[in-house]
Amino acid sequence: MNSATIIPLFVIIPLAAAFLISLVGKFIKRSSETIIFISSLALLSFSLYARFLLNSSAGKIMIYKIGGWTPPFGICMVLDGLSCFMLITVNLIAFFVAVYSLPYMEQYTDKPKFFTLFSLMVCGMNGLIITGDLFNLFVFLEIASIASYALVAFGTEAEELEASFKYAIMGSVASTFIFIGIAFLYSFTSTLNMADMARVLSNKQNEWVIPFVGVLFLMGFGLKSALVPFHAWLPDAHPSAPASISAMLSGVLIKTLGIYSLIRIFFNIIGATQGYLTVLMFLGAISMIVGVVLALSQWDLKRLLAYHSISQIGYVILGIGLGTPLGILGGLFHLFNHSVFKSLLFLNSGAVDYATGTRDLKETGGLGKLMPVTAKTNLVASMSIAGIPPFNGFFSKAIIIIACLQKGNFGYAICAVIGSILTLASFMKVQKFAFLGEIKDKFKNIKEAPFAMLFSMVCLAIICIFGGLLLIPSLRFFLDDAVAVILKGTGYAGVVLEAAAK
Repeated sequence: MNSATIIPLFVIIPLAAAFLISLVGKFIKRSSETIIFISSLALLSFSLYARFLLNSSAGKIMIYKIGGWTPPFGICMVLDGLSCFMLITVNLIAFFVAVYSLPYMEQYTDKPKFFTLFSLMVCGMNGLIITGDLFNLFVFLEIASIASYALVAFGTEAEELEASFKYAIMGSVASTFIFIGIAFLYSFTSTLNMADMARVLSNKQNEWVIPFVGVLFLMGFGLKSALVPFHAWLPDAHPSAPASISAMLSGVLIKTLGIYSLIRIFFNIIGATQGYLTVLMFLGAISMIVGVVLALSQWDLKRLLAYHSISQIGYVILGIGLGTPLGILGGLFHLFNHSVFKSLLFLNSGAVDYATGTRDLKETGGLGKLMPVTAKTNLVASMSIAGIPPFNGFFSKAIIIIACLQKGNFGYAICAVIGSILTLASFMKVQKFAFLGEIKDKFKNIKEAPFAMLFSMVCLAIICIFGGLLLIPSLRFFLDDAVAVILKGTGYAGVVLEAAAK
């Protein structure tokens, strides 16, 4: 059996799970929980197995040709170091969020519908990561986006519906920019295969298409990833969603739909010029500072975390915008680390809300005595996001700062340090007002979150503590292979087309 046959499973499994849950979830009790657990575990297992297969494949690339048609004539799915890195990140977070949701979603009315939409969102993200075709990238992006619009509105209260509406409008504007960009590229290159498109663009002289399309993609994917100044929808959408969906949106959705797509198109298709990289660095630095400054004044725990998502995405974009091997390594490592600690912080906020019924930091206090596991895991995640050693966030932020200094961008390095100090101040406030101090009388009888929720939180906290080990030489391939794909630039085209011809 060809090892590439594993690639379509990343779309087939969540799609089948969504279909099965919608079919039997209403009639067979607990069937939706069983299906989502098995499918999430299978996706995580296959992601790790695909990484093992990739190590032993020629050129560290695997291609699945749909219907046996060779690209660029047929549609293909591509698994390389970067897509494998993203698959593991997405499916790792999806598994822990799915386990967390088993008891957490009891407070909502329709778990089968929730898990159906959850599976469709995972299907869209996985499909976008592995597709080798630009139009299919757009299709999968829309599948994930539409599922996320519905999930933000899942509570059906006025606040959630308003946030979902705003998110859907902004998301549709972003999709329109992206679609127009794809249409222009297609009209210019007469192909939709990403590798073939990169080959045509490198051989065909143009003066206006690439800059014009670059601006469209920057606006479209900038909106999807909530970079400043395209961030207005995020502080409403993330707090309104159930905590498990906030963890998915902030942990992996904005990175897959926004950052991964941006990297793949800018570096591997149209080619990242110094002009684009300068814009990315500037937007990254602005996002870092604006996000954290806005977070400092927040008292709604989830809204505070949402603003920190904008700030931390800035670090990722700054690292990648540097365009150096060390900068890209730091950016990708921070992408993975942020997925872990930000998901954990949102799950912690969900546990607090689940136990107390409030997210207002002014109303809580002393919860550390009654919810010790939640308090300790929240402390670990807070230290990670603030970049305190020896937690994972420290290593990725340090690499980004060193890469800035190495390239002579001292101003950006100072911005990154200031962002970290303000982040620490923000999360010291969270610890003080949520978990320290005296317990309010109305919270005297609350209990710790259920076991499944604690399991996910503890596992993510362990990854935060030991995440820095990914930098040791024997594990560095996980990051190095992803960095290598980005550094290949438009040379990606030759590698894919050569592998597809075999």
